[in-house]
This record gives sequence, structure tokens and C-alpha cells, in this order.
Amino acid sequence: MVRSILLVIAALLVAAPALAQRPPEHYHSPHWVLDDRYHHNHYYPAPGYAVAALPAGYVVVNHGGARFFFHAGVWFQTAGPGFVVVRPPVGVVVSVLPPAYTSVWIGGMPYFYANNVYYAPAPGGYMVAQPPTASAPVAPAPVAQAPPPQAAPAPGGAPSATWYFCDSSKAYYPYVTECKEGWRPVPASPPPPPR
Repeated sequence: MVRSILLVIAALLVAAPALAQRPPEHYHSPHWVLDDRYHHNHYYPAPGYAVAALPAGYVVVNHGGARFFFHAGVWFQTAGPGFVVVRPPVGVVVSVLPPAYTSVWIGGMPYFYANNVYYAPAPGGYMVAQPPTASAPVAPAPVAQAPPPQAAPAPGGAPSATWYFCDSSKAYYPYVTECKEGWRPVPASPPPPPR
């Protein structure tokens, strides 16, 4: 009896991590694509997927006479009575990065990556960049050992141009004071204005 119970417990312990890693059921669709490049590991709607309405909080971006709508790393354009997911053109500038981007260094240059799109710092925000060449060496973003004391702005002071993110706790300094793998410096980008 005890042996049976131990076998059941062992089977549950082995199976539980595999079950916990399954994506939610609505991602099991050809309309959703997993982006796992650079361990990004986020799902996005596939290009060509049409929606009747844009998600709340989108940003309007005009580029080359065309109007784009940007939300959480997904780009849309008007199509008929709704909107369709598209790839952004190289050179378009958006004021904010996707909330779940990955920082990478390729060929000595910093890029921010999400949804198969590379962004580079540019005046007014972040420019969609040409994908870096495969021959350029790829390295993860440098990790800061500890945020400097001035990382958290003093009350009434100007905000820092760099924030520090802890990947394991998924939180920013000073909200989390310790990070076992080291802090990752990320550009400070204000939230989009309320609609």
C-alpha cells in the first residue's frame, strides 16, 4: 500500500513540471506563434491574422505615408472593416519597447528583440532595425552585478536613464533588492500615455 502511494507521488512529481510548462489552450492554434529565439519564449499572433478591434492601449505610428498600430510587440494595419497583423517596415520608430523584449548584443551593438523584430535606440524611441547578419557574434546583454546607489531616483529627482531588471524574479530594482544571477540594465521607457 505504502509502495503504491509512493509510486503515485513519484509519478505526479515527474509529470507536474511537464504539465505546468504547457501553454494555455488558446495558444494551440495556427494563429499563435511561439517566438523562442534568444530564449524570448513568448507567443504572438501570426502575421496575416485579422482582428475586428485593436487591443486597448495601442500606439499609433505613422511611417512613409502608412499608418500602423503597435501593441505589446504586435504591429497592425487597417484591413477592410478590421485590422491585420503585419511585420513593421525597417526604419519605423515607436516610442516604447514591447513589454517582454529580450536584450541582445550582436556585432558589438545592442538590440532589443521581440516577435521576430529587432529594435535599436533612436531619437524619439526605438527604430525597427534590419535583422543583424548571422555572421555577427551574438552575446546576451551584459549583466550588472549590482545597481548603483543612484539607480533609484531620489524623491522629486529626475528618473534614471537606466533601470535594472532581475530575470529570475521578473521585477525591477528597487522593488526587489537582490538578484541571484545579477541585474540586467534596461533602458528606462515611460509607459504609454493613457487613452
